[in-house]
Amino acid sequence: MHVRPPAGRRVLVLAASSVLFLSAWNNVVVTRLPGYPGSYVAANLAATAALLVAARAGGLSWAELGLARHRLGAGLRWGGACAAVVAGGYAVGLAVPALRPLLADARVAGLDAPGIAYQVLVRIPLGTVLWEEVAFRGVLLGALARLLPASRAAAVSAAVFGIWHVRPTLSAVAANDLADGPVRTAVLVLLGCLATAVAGGLFAWLRLRSGSLLAPTLLHLATNSLGILAAAAAHRLG
Repeated sequence: MHVRPPAGRRVLVLAASSVLFLSAWNNVVVTRLPGYPGSYVAANLAATAALLVAARAGGLSWAELGLARHRLGAGLRWGGACAAVVAGGYAVGLAVPALRPLLADARVAGLDAPGIAYQVLVRIPLGTVLWEEVAFRGVLLGALARLLPASRAAAVSAAVFGIWHVRPTLSAVAANDLADGPVRTAVLVLLGCLATAVAGGLFAWLRLRSGSLLAPTLLHLATNSLGILAAAAAHRLG
């Protein structure tokens, strides 16, 4: 007869395996999948579903995952307010000519209108934001919160979120020609990952404060999707 492991052990295995899996996925795995970058959205959606199944099998409730329906209102209020602040910041950056270069991104400069629309409406919401929020502020944070105090759980999830961004930060540094040697590149990647870890801490705090995954999702979506639109506008305004 099959004996199911104790709930505490299952959550520990879920948390540990999630840390290892997420540390590798964005830096090594996804770029090596067949059809990349075209497979990016489909692969991340499949990974989202698989991780949710694993979390439920590991004993996490919908509330622990930030997906309780009765917390949607709080998530909307917190996330909507934060998204409005981000939108205001981008608007100020575009209105002040001296700030526009800070918004520019060479990876956006070459995109046409359909390319921008795909990024803003498909790739970022489904391939990036949904996956990262479910993975980090849903499953990983939910599992860690069973094992650690909330503040430590948030800190660990934020640290893994920083590690997750090693490859994307390296790509951004190269695309924008920000470094002229390996030492400067390493420093910029480290700083970029530290910045995303801080952002991950903010997202985790929003998730815990609101009780809903919707709050960090709205902030994350505003930061990334509006960031693409702001970058495109900055290039066109000069």
